[in-house]
Amino acid sequence: MAALEKIRVGIVGAAGYTAGELIRILLYHPGTELSYLQSSSNNGQPVTSVHKDLLGETEMVFSEIDPNRVDLLFLCSGHGKSLEYLAKNTVPEHIKIIDLSHDFRLKREGNPFVYGLPELNRETIRSAVRIANPGCFATGIQLALLPLAAAGLIQDDLHVNAITGSTGAGQSPTQTSHFSWRDNNLSVYKAFEHQHLGEICESLKQAQPEFDHALHFIPVRGNHTRGIFTMAYTRFSGTHGEAISLYSDYYQSHPFVHISDENPDMKQVVNTNKCLLYLEKHGDQLMIISCIDNLIKGASGQAVQNMNLIFGLDERLGLNLKAVAF
Repeated sequence: MAALEKIRVGIVGAAGYTAGELIRILLYHPGTELSYLQSSSNNGQPVTSVHKDLLGETEMVFSEIDPNRVDLLFLCSGHGKSLEYLAKNTVPEHIKIIDLSHDFRLKREGNPFVYGLPELNRETIRSAVRIANPGCFATGIQLALLPLAAAGLIQDDLHVNAITGSTGAGQSPTQTSHFSWRDNNLSVYKAFEHQHLGEICESLKQAQPEFDHALHFIPVRGNHTRGIFTMAYTRFSGTHGEAISLYSDYYQSHPFVHISDENPDMKQVVNTNKCLLYLEKHGDQLMIISCIDNLIKGASGQAVQNMNLIFGLDERLGLNLKAVAF
């Protein structure tokens, strides 16, 4: 695109948590113009009636989208809703789509969407028209394991435990996201059968075609609002130094993944598009800690990163965000 030409953006399902973070990032992105923010349940209402943190930042109202007057659509509705939207609405083929739901993440015949994990598919993303943004757990777990897979070094079963904030459950209140239930509380859910397992295993298989080991994943509901803290371990025959070199080399050209020398904490990544990784060797086991913000690197920030790539912009544009560390 020309240097001064801005990307005209529309957001479908613009009332949720991920859409709110997407709006916040795009309002200050130098390469975008927010054209339409659609919410069926809030049509005609000010955006700030839902996203109160944007009071003073925008005077936009929720409205229907004219797909002929945008360059890019972000689909931010719940799972199943993107398929429904595209079935009911004709989107011209030249308009880029980045879907933040689960609907197009898995490979299947006739699925035109590219899996949008830049640290795995960056060059393919650059030429894509349809992007399936990865899941939040999937992002944190894949970034913890991809260097091993790319080197063909996943030689045994993988064990993963990850704890997520309540915003991962979406904005509509449920029993397990209600403050009085979630506060001072922890619980396991969907043990060994979480919906993100499919996309994680597909990516590991892409990086290491002979991968055929089990991935044992136990997700935990945390008593915080945002952030995913992942702990993974598997057998690794190399030394700790060799593991550090392997991970540093893999992520050398990826600006948002950083290898930490110290055991990290989640506040270091909240409000950023970063992933922090930390490695320890215990006997024949390599432990990898991965920290991300589920709403940014796990959703909206990664979506903007993908947008930058497909429009030929600097991957980091609009995403130099400081952590809320205090």
